[in-house]
Amino acid sequence: MKASELVYYAFHPSQLRAIIQWKVWHNPLHERNPEKETASLRRCFEFLDMTSRSFSAVIQELCPELCISVSLFYLILRGLDTIEDDMTINFTTKEPLLRGFDMLLDQDGWTFTGSGPNEKDAPLLREFHVVITEFQKIPEEHRVIIKDITKKMGDGMADYAGDEEHNTNGVKTIADYDLYCHYVAGLVGEGLTRLFIASEKANPILLERDYLSNSMGLFLQKTNIIRDFREDLDDGRAFWPKEIWTKYAEKLSDFANPENEEAALNCISEMVLDALRHADDCLFYLAGIKDQSVFNFAAIPQVMAIATLALVFRNKEVFQKNVKITKGEACQLMLETGNLRTVSQIFKKYLRIIHEKNTPKDPNFLRISVACGKVEQWIENVFPTPQDPAVIARLQQMQQTGETPEEAAANRKEMMLLVGAVVVMLVGISSLMVSTSSPLT
Repeated sequence: MKASELVYYAFHPSQLRAIIQWKVWHNPLHERNPEKETASLRRCFEFLDMTSRSFSAVIQELCPELCISVSLFYLILRGLDTIEDDMTINFTTKEPLLRGFDMLLDQDGWTFTGSGPNEKDAPLLREFHVVITEFQKIPEEHRVIIKDITKKMGDGMADYAGDEEHNTNGVKTIADYDLYCHYVAGLVGEGLTRLFIASEKANPILLERDYLSNSMGLFLQKTNIIRDFREDLDDGRAFWPKEIWTKYAEKLSDFANPENEEAALNCISEMVLDALRHADDCLFYLAGIKDQSVFNFAAIPQVMAIATLALVFRNKEVFQKNVKITKGEACQLMLETGNLRTVSQIFKKYLRIIHEKNTPKDPNFLRISVACGKVEQWIENVFPTPQDPAVIARLQQMQQTGETPEEAAANRKEMMLLVGAVVVMLVGISSLMVSTSSPLT
């Protein structure tokens, strides 16, 4: 841990405690048994760890019916994305790979060695045969779903890769922005939902309301696009839609200039406003999950996203560096995520942070207030605020300390017992030293 992190956690002990709790006492609902896995499957999980620090842990805690299928789904889309992102591959080579990637999943032993020298996920493609080997073993229903999503995503990526206007000038309208996010994230939500329902872990009504799974993906993707402004700018990429940012600057790069700070902050507030229109859909979607491990898998990224939105909202540092929530806050969120009620409370907490940071001088002030209020009203309709004074006091204590009154009492008792044990030990040692000592002669 860096010295700066030690100083930070010295002033945020609850976050440090959350890290320790997650690392030491967290008990997964489901655990893999590598000893019973084939060498190729173990290698797939190694690639999962290498390519996804964010999702690997929650994927591997999924129920046995979904763990392997979702892991392979992730690796397949990661392989596809790696080809799409690699600017060293010319379009003549790239297009057929993207459009035909779903068919390659049936080709035993297929690998790809044409990645650029700086492509960090190239090892996955060089050993992609292990993914294909394990893909052919999962249920046919799962294979059909994964291949269908891979085909749709590959075609979408190829369309964008061949669009010179998009590659040169970035995303134009909010509708274009939504479509782009649908191809790279909304389709993932659709595929996962179909896998959940095929395994009877989610309510089939989620398929009828497919806009919900699309919102799950768009909420995550838009949050990442807002957060990664500086990184994308330095790489020559532009994902913020012109329809929004041209209201505030002539060039997207102008936002990195401190002289344009107020315009930049107003622009990022409108970007957050756009992302917030998906928030209540995400909560609605989570209400349709039946299995606890699947709920955790779906909910944890969403609570990370709402926390990140609160962090980047009117935050000038976004234009100078990549901004992320701390590891301690992330562990707190993972520990607090248990059901729809707790997730709703997390959303409410961060919506109020956004509301507090909102300012009347921002042209989006009223719309931000309405957007936050809309999500809070959804939460209030599902989980009405209690009127019982005892319950209210209990909730207030939990908000202030993170503990229920019973937990606080138990912690005080534990502390008293610990202090008592230390005192008894010291008295015992002192007595032993006195009894064994002899007078000087």
